[in-house]
Amino acid sequence: MAELDDITLLREYAESGSEAAFATLIERYVNLVYSAALRSVGNPHAAEEISQVVFIILARKAPGLSRRTVLSGWLYQTARLTAANFLRTEIRRQHRELEASMQSLLNEPEPEVWPQIAPLLDAAMERLGEKDRNAIVLRFFENKSLSEVGAALGASEKAAKMRVNRALERLRKMFTRRGVTLPAALIAGAVSANSVQAAPAALAKSITAVAVAKGAAAGGSTLTLIKGALKLMAWTKAKTAIIVGASVLLAAGTTTVTVKEIQKRSLYPWQVRNFDSRVMDRVPPQVTIVPARFPESGGSGNANNKMMGLGVSITNILQAAYEQSSARTVFPDRLSPAKYDFIANLSSGNQAALQKEIKKQFGLAGRRETREMDVLFLKIRNSGAAGLKPSDSHRLDRNTAGSSRWGAGYCSLRNQTLANLAGFLEGRFEIPVMDRTGIDRHFDIDLKWDETNWQHPNLESLKQALLDQLGLELIPGRESVEILVVEKVK
Repeated sequence: MAELDDITLLREYAESGSEAAFATLIERYVNLVYSAALRSVGNPHAAEEISQVVFIILARKAPGLSRRTVLSGWLYQTARLTAANFLRTEIRRQHRELEASMQSLLNEPEPEVWPQIAPLLDAAMERLGEKDRNAIVLRFFENKSLSEVGAALGASEKAAKMRVNRALERLRKMFTRRGVTLPAALIAGAVSANSVQAAPAALAKSITAVAVAKGAAAGGSTLTLIKGALKLMAWTKAKTAIIVGASVLLAAGTTTVTVKEIQKRSLYPWQVRNFDSRVMDRVPPQVTIVPARFPESGGSGNANNKMMGLGVSITNILQAAYEQSSARTVFPDRLSPAKYDFIANLSSGNQAALQKEIKKQFGLAGRRETREMDVLFLKIRNSGAAGLKPSDSHRLDRNTAGSSRWGAGYCSLRNQTLANLAGFLEGRFEIPVMDRTGIDRHFDIDLKWDETNWQHPNLESLKQALLDQLGLELIPGRESVEILVVEKVK
């Protein structure tokens, strides 16, 4: 059936409740919707639920959709908004640690085109106008001919070609600003070949069963997601109307209009690709948490009681705000996998201010309590080990700051105590490590062990390296430990 019959099928469902008509639309567009959702949330099961929600929303809104609606573009945008709502409200456990984000700085980006643009595609599409977005979806997501694109948009083939090329060029420029410089032709080929993938075989049938009834039999989490997505769609429509109205007033010149930040600015000067702690002293004092500009790379650190992180998780931000390692923190059952950039560079009180911002944005707060738990005790086994070298800089000046670097298979500490080494080990073993060496001197340490991937630690090799190079051992035990319990709050 021709593409232009989409609205006819939708009218048939809206007027007579034709399950066959609606099932045809689901079969036609389930792959597009599922792919957009999967790119946004990165979880196949969540993408399936989002796909179901999108078609339930379509079923509910079917009577009110205009005959001029480009259904594929409408479904794509609804999938994006629903996924955005999911990421804001559906909390999932985050397994990656801050050090993994830091290690990613050492890795070169993949040379293939699609892996470079896939994480950026949907955010860039969101910035396009509706007509440009529809043109890209029709031409490259659905692989329609230019004449078919023109027919769907109510324009000539020549006008459709101009629209597609203009929208593609805008995508290219947005990717370039994000550090991905590619010709428009390569972008077009990669999007055309990879943007839509097959949804699970049974998904269309399961969606049909729920969506034709407009979600009457849907579960509680699905209904919550539907409600949130509908609110977000309504807000997006209202926001567009506000911006258009303000533009008309400004263009008319009849009055002076000040539009006060209709939405938060999406980019800040400190949102750079590679972490540099010096930035904290160069930008205005603030406490800000925003979606990551470069989620594939980043890092974090602190200096002079100021904190900053790029491309980090909610768990990383919590650790910075409460100054507590993940090994001594109990998180809620699931935390969002989204990546964020944050900065807290006030003259004082940054931890408290960052805690307040976390509570405001994510509804999370921490409290302290003491629990008896499994720990590792760091003890001296060979005090004469060659790798345990007293720090020359600390002997000359006790105020000299220490430094640390680590990655897959190495840890380099300068002018640091063994308590600092215990903190590093705690992050790797993911269990509290207690310094029981009884030594408070400062050391320069270069520890190396057999490990090629930071995200797949070789803990046995690390234990042996501690013993062979530093004369230190880790002994299992039990002890009462102060921990941070992170809870959802109103």
